Amino acid sequence: MNCVFIHGLGQTPESWDAVASRLPAGLDIHRSALAAAAAEGPLTYGRLYGAFAGECGRLEGPLRLCGISLGAVLAMQYALEEPARVDSLVLIAPQYRMPRLLLKFQNAVFRLLPRAAFRGMGFERRDVISLTSSMGELDFTARLGELKCPALIVCGGRDRANRRAAEEMARALPRAGLSIVEGAGHEVNVDAPGELSALIREAWSLG
Repeated sequence: MNCVFIHGLGQTPESWDAVASRLPAGLDIHRSALAAAAAEGPLTYGRLYGAFAGECGRLEGPLRLCGISLGAVLAMQYALEEPARVDSLVLIAPQYRMPRLLLKFQNAVFRLLPRAAFRGMGFERRDVISLTSSMGELDFTARLGELKCPALIVCGGRDRANRRAAEEMARALPRAGLSIVEGAGHEVNVDAPGELSALIREAWSLG
């Protein structure tokens, strides 16, 4: 079964390397490269989701999806739009309703950062600002009950900005569990790859 790992904003596909290396050999692992969507024009969430959905559509399903932050939002929407193609979800630091004030604050910070600060993301500064600006109206609250597949919600113990949403999602989803990774911050895949890989192995019955 294909396992798709979707990184967050500020990360790259390689951000999953430490997690993937701890999973069983021979697993069909695909790391989404979100920056590729920026080559086709101004980057918006709709364009990014379309590129991600197209990528998933080229893989044989059903799929196991694991996403962090922005990647978790993309994974959640794909599961809502294509439920027959998704076997299970691992959603790390997820938000189901975008925090508009936080997005505005982030955009203000992004505008002050030098362009060189964005090179590691694979995005230009204008792309990051355009993307986050387009996400303000995203709200999946009314659709959470539609996510029928098994889901594991994960949040770092030090990730105060996303913990409440993670706990609320775990309660709202019909078949969800919650794991708090103590000592980890927002980037659980970077801060605690060993613990995260163990959670994924258990959630996906990988042995």
